[in-house]
Amino acid sequence: MDSISVLITVAIYFVLLFTVSHVAGRKSDNQGFFVGNRKSSWLVVAFAMIGSSISGVTFVSVPGMVRAGSFSYLQMVLGFVAGQFLIAYVLVPLFYRMNLVSIYGYLESRLGISSHKTGAWFFFISKMLGVSVRLFLVCLTLQLLVFGPLGWPFLLNVVCTVALVWLYTFRSGVKSLIWTDSLKTFCLVVSVALCIYYIASGMNMGLGSMLSAIGDSDMSRLFFFDDVNDKRFFFKQFFAGIFTMIAMTGLDQDMMQRNLSCRNPKDSQKNMITSAIFQFFINLLFLMLGVLLYLYATDRSIEIPEKSDELFPLIATGGYFPAVVGVLFIIGLFSSAYSTAGSALTALTTSFTIDILGAEGRTEEDVRKIRKRVHAGMAAVMGIVIYVFGLLNNTSVIDAVYTLASYTYGPILGMFAFGIFMKRRVKDRLIPFVAVLSPVICYILQSNSEQWFGGYKFSYELLILNALFTFAGMLIFSTKDKTS
Repeated sequence: MDSISVLITVAIYFVLLFTVSHVAGRKSDNQGFFVGNRKSSWLVVAFAMIGSSISGVTFVSVPGMVRAGSFSYLQMVLGFVAGQFLIAYVLVPLFYRMNLVSIYGYLESRLGISSHKTGAWFFFISKMLGVSVRLFLVCLTLQLLVFGPLGWPFLLNVVCTVALVWLYTFRSGVKSLIWTDSLKTFCLVVSVALCIYYIASGMNMGLGSMLSAIGDSDMSRLFFFDDVNDKRFFFKQFFAGIFTMIAMTGLDQDMMQRNLSCRNPKDSQKNMITSAIFQFFINLLFLMLGVLLYLYATDRSIEIPEKSDELFPLIATGGYFPAVVGVLFIIGLFSSAYSTAGSALTALTTSFTIDILGAEGRTEEDVRKIRKRVHAGMAAVMGIVIYVFGLLNNTSVIDAVYTLASYTYGPILGMFAFGIFMKRRVKDRLIPFVAVLSPVICYILQSNSEQWFGGYKFSYELLILNALFTFAGMLIFSTKDKTS
């Protein structure tokens, strides 16, 4: 595809997106921005959540990772499904019972104000880094297809990308996100399914021969039980998936903000279980697509890019298929990436306004003014982080996302676990020290694990270890609750 074709595709997509956002966001107030007035249909939220969980990272990185990891990622996805059940039946009833706007309000009521602020700040850092990594991938693709060929700088690319996210979320937040995410989920599912169809057709494969080719490939191996030092080892991936889901969904203001927009906890639980099942099959489609991409590249003697993240963009937009495949790729990428970025910007605005600035209790008009300023500020910070990440990036994007999550979500997971399962009172003023020290200890262990533990390499299970260190530190600095 040429640069003009890409720009036209993006423009048409965003006209549709802004139309849906405008219609959904009419007469929206602060409660509509923060929790959608708690009137969202669980089925609509479940469908929307597919687009929220399947980010631009998944769209580009997961197909490319099958060469090195085969289908091992599905082991982690199985953990995601188990984690969704735990969130639905442990955290959702708790958050609804407390009628929370920001889930980090739980930390203040249970542990104290320092714990509340610590959880909010760790979420801010976690979400800002995570969404910036994801949007960086979009900027990278745009630079390759549009900005680079036109001679436009990467900085302009970042500014335009973040501005679009800000524009369609600044007015109505969660209330419009539910519907725009539903649109983006539809575009995402259709695009990946049609890409599979066109690539299989390009190799003269029907459904049966396509499934046989994927099944016969070494890249379709699913379970890895033979080497505990392998990052693909089943129990590493599965348990990391469970705790990653709990941390990055159940304890993440971004994801829970939409789950809490349902009318009641039972509807929210139905939404979460339904979306978990759908997400498993969508991830399976992406992995199948990855195998087909490598088979097609080999069959057509196409040089495999050094970075696996570049394989799908190369083949989809390289003129090997009808132009519709390139259009589908662009729409799918933008649908997934902007779904994640838009919801993250809304959640960051909510958490910073409620948790860090303490805007609850002020008048509706005062909260509106604060929220709009914070929203613009979050967009500006996001743009800066994306640009800096672009200067420093040297790793696979999906690996970067989960590595960052292991360090930044670990303390949040440990704090909530202590609050829910222990009946002790903590020395609240010391919690920030514990939360910062835990990731530092994890970094030291990860850097020396092969030398200290006989060649053992930490993978995403580092998140669990990080949470345990936080939990242990809180236990040390706690006393028995005399009221229990």
